[in-house]
Amino acid sequence: MVKQKAPARAASLKAFDAESGELNVIIETPQGSRNKFNYDEQLGLFRLGGVLPVGASFPFDFGFVPETLGGDGDPLDVLVLMDAPAFTGCLVQARLLGVIEASQTERDGETTRNDRLIAVAATSRTHRDVHTLAEVPHQLVKEIEHFFISYNEIKEKTFKPLGRFGPERAIALVKEGIRRAARPKKRARR
Repeated sequence: MVKQKAPARAASLKAFDAESGELNVIIETPQGSRNKFNYDEQLGLFRLGGVLPVGASFPFDFGFVPETLGGDGDPLDVLVLMDAPAFTGCLVQARLLGVIEASQTERDGETTRNDRLIAVAATSRTHRDVHTLAEVPHQLVKEIEHFFISYNEIKEKTFKPLGRFGPERAIALVKEGIRRAARPKKRARR
């Protein structure tokens, strides 16, 4: 086996692993963290983006899908069910379970789509038999939605879940995100 040089930046990875076909996820914020980290593509580093209020923490590892762009202009977000927290910057291969489609209204009133992909780590023992979002306990999905509603509310934003869908819809959204990221960027007018 020939060793390949690792990509210089996490964002240069492909959305899907070429060998396994599983989703590549870069973890920004581990489960249980009050600190919200954001990947800075220009620096190739993770920045502290904010701190959740006392008593609040991320319910599962939260990250992004490389090679994608969502309706909000950022890489697609994904919450990864895992047996134990990973760490910021960890590459996790995951199986898509589905998506919580949602709209997000900013402080200025602008509303965009900001869906939350839900996946399970390919190596998970606890969740190895879960293959669709419908197989995740209903109460747990409600609590995940509530987390994102509360997380945005503290930032004076509104997060509104629009629907829950299975892996086929989630895969279609990732493919759409890949196409969106591949489009030439428009030059700013002067």
